Amino acid sequence: MKIDRLHHKFLECESVSTDTRKINENSMFFALKGENFDGNKFTEEALKKGAKYVIIDNPDFYHNSQTILVNDVLKTLQDIATFHRNYLGTKILALTGSNGKTTTKELINTVLSKKHRTTATVGNLNNHIGVPLMLLSMTKETEIGIVEMGANHQKEIQFLCNIALPDYGYITNFGKAHLEGFGGIDGVIKGKSEMYDHLIAHNKTIFVNANDPIQLEKTKNAETVTFGTYTNNGDYKINLLSSNPIVTVEFDTIKISSQLIGAYNFTNISAAITIGSFFNVSKQEIKDAIETYVPKNNRSQIIRKGNNKIILDAYNANPTSMEAALTNFKDLNDSNKIVILGDMFELGTDAVFEHKKIVDLVKNMAFEASFFVGENFYQHESKYESIDFFKSFEDFRNHAENLKLNTNNATLLIKGSRGMALERVLDLI
Repeated sequence: MKIDRLHHKFLECESVSTDTRKINENSMFFALKGENFDGNKFTEEALKKGAKYVIIDNPDFYHNSQTILVNDVLKTLQDIATFHRNYLGTKILALTGSNGKTTTKELINTVLSKKHRTTATVGNLNNHIGVPLMLLSMTKETEIGIVEMGANHQKEIQFLCNIALPDYGYITNFGKAHLEGFGGIDGVIKGKSEMYDHLIAHNKTIFVNANDPIQLEKTKNAETVTFGTYTNNGDYKINLLSSNPIVTVEFDTIKISSQLIGAYNFTNISAAITIGSFFNVSKQEIKDAIETYVPKNNRSQIIRKGNNKIILDAYNANPTSMEAALTNFKDLNDSNKIVILGDMFELGTDAVFEHKKIVDLVKNMAFEASFFVGENFYQHESKYESIDFFKSFEDFRNHAENLKLNTNNATLLIKGSRGMALERVLDLI
């Protein structure tokens, strides 16, 4: 079936589903396949649960006229998403980067939604399946679509841009994330810059952090809107007033006090201010949006337990974000500071060096107590005294009663890659 005809059937539906456990009445179900599952096998179940149409690519599961056979379900999902994006003609803002993508996306969405009807990526559904689903969630009422794009290897951002066809783009930063897949930091820069390549080739607009010389160089031949901390270093000037611990900024004589911690969030806030201003959101509306935004899902959350203050940043970690979090933590005026750090994943051959570098950094910072959890950190255990290493979270939990976790008036930083699930530490404090 041609995409235009399939799109017409999509418009008859109220939603899109890829999981029969979450299927909605009158939805279009895409029977995706993976290494350990075959969505075609759930055709009958999807219909019984109320799917209006089921898209399959295995003729053995054809059921009735509600079953639509295609060559490849995943490609069809991606193609219909692009068709829908063009059908609506909605402005699309895409963003990627090594750190801060989701926080920046949420800030931008909070700001833009003050004036515009927006649809933004939910959670971190930012891959070859999530991006199409996000595009298909847009309606004729959507004025701006905010699409987060994640990647861990070359050509992935290029692929996602070809699906979403963004009108605007923003890269948060180039950091030491997914080094294994990208092949080092140069590979990260090249891979993330595929968004720049796409936007420049199609004469689209790029939002650029003018304090970052690499990004300025990458976009020197592009149509840009820039922001920075100096009047000669951007179209929008934004100053950092404080980050101890809450980030407070000044924009055009207006003071904005966020609920975000860490100087590393200054750039994320600055991007939201700039993009909001570009899309004619008033200064007061920008201020209200940023000041009411509360981080969640283990991202730079401040949690109080008894007399202790906990900075929970356990959603993800890589060498760049880990160093930034530790530097900010060191600069806090609080006393009795404790760090609990978990392994950083997807670093490939750089894993040994990068984990040791973090241990050395922590040692030099001389916190009240330091705990490292995970096999990557543990292999350095024999080289350090007065620092506690644990091979697994279970090992850490078994020793928790003998550690300094229940002290009063302490400030704790908890950070690690998602796979470490260090939010479990909260139950031990």
